[in-house]
Amino acid sequence: MKRRQWIQGAARLALGGIGWTVLSQAHAQPSYTVASAQLQEAVAQRFPVRYALGGLLDLTLQRPSLRLLPALNRLGAEMPVEASGPALARSTTGSFDVDFALRYEASDQSIRAHQIRVNTLQLAGLPPGPAALLQTYGQALASQTLLEVVLHKLRPQDLMLADGLGLEPGTITVTDKGLLIGFVTKRQL
Repeated sequence: MKRRQWIQGAARLALGGIGWTVLSQAHAQPSYTVASAQLQEAVAQRFPVRYALGGLLDLTLQRPSLRLLPALNRLGAEMPVEASGPALARSTTGSFDVDFALRYEASDQSIRAHQIRVNTLQLAGLPPGPAALLQTYGQALASQTLLEVVLHKLRPQDLMLADGLGLEPGTITVTDKGLLIGFVTKRQL
């Protein structure tokens, strides 16, 4: 028992406290935690983002505020929006609120948004025509805007221990404090 604790302690020390958790159960797999502050910081670097909608409307999505939704195992994001273009008499602002699941992308070792749901897309003072257009295309806009948003990128050193054990990221669980990434046996290609 003391040897196992010593090995676990040495592994944590060698990893520099990067968030690895090795459970004491004999069959447990290591996991990696990503704090909500880390997620917010990583996402903030990818915004603002600008999208043109058919030459009629330009939307600029500003830095989102992320919400952890552990009961749904999803994240939520609310983004301020600036809109302009020929469909509007003047520029306007509003908000865009979505929630989404997470997936691991092995090609670049990133955690990405997927299964996006639009909760609201509101712009102040938008005429009925453009408002209907936005509501109709809101889900497509969300998919285009957020589908490939990288929320967090794992570094090689984050995966070194798991790789040495023949493991790769598998499950992603949203908790009250951030994400818990579980590891599974690597798939043979």
